[in-house]
Amino acid sequence: MSAVAEPKITGLVLAGGLGRRMGGVDKGLQLLNGKPMVAWVLERLKPQVGTLLINANQNPEVYEGFGYGVIADRIGGFAGPLAGTHAGLTACTTPLLATVPCDSPFLPLDLVARLHSGLEREGAELAVARSGGQLQPVFALVRREALQSLTAFLTGGGRKVDAWFANLAVATVDFPDVQSFANINTREELNAMAPIVPS
Repeated sequence: MSAVAEPKITGLVLAGGLGRRMGGVDKGLQLLNGKPMVAWVLERLKPQVGTLLINANQNPEVYEGFGYGVIADRIGGFAGPLAGTHAGLTACTTPLLATVPCDSPFLPLDLVARLHSGLEREGAELAVARSGGQLQPVFALVRREALQSLTAFLTGGGRKVDAWFANLAVATVDFPDVQSFANINTREELNAMAPIVPS
């Protein structure tokens, strides 16, 4: 299954964290082979969706330079990826939102198409990737109608992705290539990934 742009889907790159394990830097803007990590992610996601947004809580002017809409969390306190998903669902004008993290420069080129197929096949509210037997919870496709559920979960103090998933009808979609979901959390991982230029 190849990458096919889905006009009814907005892509959201989650770059709103504090990068604690990387020394508190803005992780999406760290260079991998001379290019910010978020740029690698945007390049791979763009052909798969109709619209792109970036969720960022720091350096909005830098992220705006990539040419896409930039949205900050509406829930304060750097509340994690669900706060970014909440901001994306609030801002998007399409029926579906695909989320990916800013630190996974090898994400599958058929990610959105396969998640979409799983979502429709099972009539689910959300589809999530699974690779190597493990869920990849920030690689997800969610219906905009789930915003109400997510808002209630976050305002009630919920933060864990799997706890919110438990409230939804979820389709799990298996991907064979574990490397596609490799993410970069530390300086050491960034240096180790540098020789592996994304294709």
